[in-house]
Amino acid sequence: MGIVSKGVLGLVLAIITYIVVAINKASYIPEVPIYPETWWGKGDPAKEDTSIKPFKVDVSKQILDDLKDRLDRALPLQPPLEGVKQNYGMNSNLLQKIVDYWKNDYNWTERQLLLNQYPHYSTSIQGLKIHFIHVKPSISKESNVKVLPLLLVHGWPGSVREFYEIIPILSKPQPGKHEKLPNLYSNETAIFPLDFLGRKVVFELIIPSLPGYGFSEATSKPGLSAERIGQILKNLMIRLGHEKFYAQGGDWGSIITSHMSVLYPNNLLGLHLNMCACIAKLCSLKQWLIGTIFPSLIATEEEMPFFAPVVTKAAEVFLLEMGYLHIQSTKPDTVGVALRDSPVGLAAYILEKFTTWTNRKWKNLEDGGLTKKFTLDQLLDNVMIYWVTRSITTSQRLYSETFNKNMAGYGLNDIPSKVSTGCARFANEITIHPESLLRYKYPKLIQAPIYADGGHFAASEVPEVLAKDIYDFIEKIL
Repeated sequence: MGIVSKGVLGLVLAIITYIVVAINKASYIPEVPIYPETWWGKGDPAKEDTSIKPFKVDVSKQILDDLKDRLDRALPLQPPLEGVKQNYGMNSNLLQKIVDYWKNDYNWTERQLLLNQYPHYSTSIQGLKIHFIHVKPSISKESNVKVLPLLLVHGWPGSVREFYEIIPILSKPQPGKHEKLPNLYSNETAIFPLDFLGRKVVFELIIPSLPGYGFSEATSKPGLSAERIGQILKNLMIRLGHEKFYAQGGDWGSIITSHMSVLYPNNLLGLHLNMCACIAKLCSLKQWLIGTIFPSLIATEEEMPFFAPVVTKAAEVFLLEMGYLHIQSTKPDTVGVALRDSPVGLAAYILEKFTTWTNRKWKNLEDGGLTKKFTLDQLLDNVMIYWVTRSITTSQRLYSETFNKNMAGYGLNDIPSKVSTGCARFANEITIHPESLLRYKYPKLIQAPIYADGGHFAASEVPEVLAKDIYDFIEKIL
């Protein structure tokens, strides 16, 4: 064997040794941390009113008049470069059309009625007023259908609004007949397909606004991370009489409910996610050290187009789509000043995500594809919730509180969940992890189909598909 061949062999053996040692080191599983029940309200802990109070979305005329004034006084937008579509961010030609619709056609009085069609409540937990929607299905005593408590958790830049399309599907189907329900956007009725007939279960839905988001109070203290929000939501469910419950989430909802499954496995009966990822050290090492060289050892043939080449796929996400994450993880208050002051700026910042996170190819469209999956009313409802509550800065702080050295020290991402889990993977999601990686974080993974349609905001984009996946999963683990 020549000197060169020996050198190559030695290099290969060194790389293999490094990979084996690194993976063994990363396989260490920390102990599950125990978090104290911190008082997140203003000042020192005080006696708390734990009653549950009805809540109504009712925005004052003063706030609406101020919004109209700001929209009317907004400076002319910077013209976009020729032919760039959405590749430099929100194209100002598209944004101007949205702002014109907001000023002239969007009717908050009607939208507020839509938001209030479901029962809203608030209650104080660990010093914070937490807002939530609570929808109980109407089931006859003769029915064999089980009513199960399901916690639905939204993310950023979403809100409880993103669940309005899926609420009737999860809370209303009955066995053996078509269920006609009011259409959100017209006087017509929507009829569920046969997939929803004969279901064994229906859900009692609890849909909270995350602390600092929308109608839930923000903390005045540092440290309210995703893990600690999970504690608040667990306490909310217990207060509503559900010691044991199911949980579902995407975006932050996925992270928060995943942490809940690690911290409170005796409370969670099942976990369903529509942003499924394993960011444990072991998963990252396997993805980069093995997946980069031998991706077929990590991903199946079906998963390969979403996973490999690893470097290219990662670059598409982290270099082109994650700039906001770095800003909000380090300087949320700085960018928050501008977004809190300008409704046009806020709309641009939020709605840009509804373009590329729904389908990254849509950045090459003049209209950003926004109305392919959403209506302008639907999109502006979500923007309005951030605007009328002045919650954009406080919502962004969740990134800074979660993605830092202190939280990483607990190692929650490296602790596998003990809860039965279902993952709905959508082809246009920001990132799709192979099942082999997901099974490290979720050893009790029951199902993880990949759907050809749908992206990051699945509950709004493809509500029937997501609902069916939730039903399929939970009926399997009953």
